[in-house]
Amino acid sequence: QLQASGGGLVQAGGSLRLSCAASGRTFSNYALGWFRQAPGKEREFVAAVSCCGGSTLYADSVKGRFTISRDNANTVYLQMNSLEPEDTAVYYCAARGVLATRGVYHYDYWGQGTLVTVSS
Repeated sequence: QLQASGGGLVQAGGSLRLSCAASGRTFSNYALGWFRQAPGKEREFVAAVSCCGGSTLYADSVKGRFTISRDNANTVYLQMNSLEPEDTAVYYCAARGVLATRGVYHYDYWGQGTLVTVSS
């Protein structure tokens, strides 16, 4: 299981740090990613980190503002800076085998979401 936390209400320009902790199995050989879904929109890729070398991918919309990291086999973080109202969404963490990708359907394990609301 994947458990996301850290969402909340923040003003534009502010920061939040999301966490995703895995339990029940080890994800040391899995890539971990973050996705988000705004009301009325499809779920979209935000960032991902590969399992072992730690290579990262980012959506163009968050590049330079968000940073993904993992501090051990089973926890991944998303540091979000310079938040914009357009970042408002439910954020989900997910896992897939080894290499990070951008495809929603490439991920096999999903956590429940955590809501991020950015006010203008």
